[in-house]
Amino acid sequence: MKVLFVCLGNICRSPLAEAIFKAKAQKMGLSNTLFADSCGTANYHIGDSPDPRTFKNAQSNGVEIVHRGRQFSKRDLTDFDWIFAMDKGNLEIILSYTQSEAERSKVKLIRDFDPVKRGNVPDPYYGTEDDFQEVFQILDRTIDNLLVSLTK
Repeated sequence: MKVLFVCLGNICRSPLAEAIFKAKAQKMGLSNTLFADSCGTANYHIGDSPDPRTFKNAQSNGVEIVHRGRQFSKRDLTDFDWIFAMDKGNLEIILSYTQSEAERSKVKLIRDFDPVKRGNVPDPYYGTEDDFQEVFQILDRTIDNLLVSLTK
């Protein structure tokens, strides 16, 4: 199964979600059956490494990030089984690429799996280290629930 995490620039939220997902899948022994990637709807950071604060946060939480930024493309709707947007704005952009109900049905808001609160994963780009940690905590618990759902 292939999953894609999508935010705006692909340097904060989505590469962190990808890394958390991969780490948890590996711990579950599912690395050979679950594949994850991430991208952004904008073209701001194509080829760039994630934000240094994202790297620092991931490292402090025991998660390794290996990623270069890329932009979402229409082909992703074919290549991935599930596409998870970090917020409603990016969800709408992704949905604008869809041409069928089958494509639309595989696009979800990631926090639909959050056991604490629905809505957007806040963008920490203009925030503090605490904001990056809040995003980590949101994604960590949400991806736990997502993995339970995907492996049923």
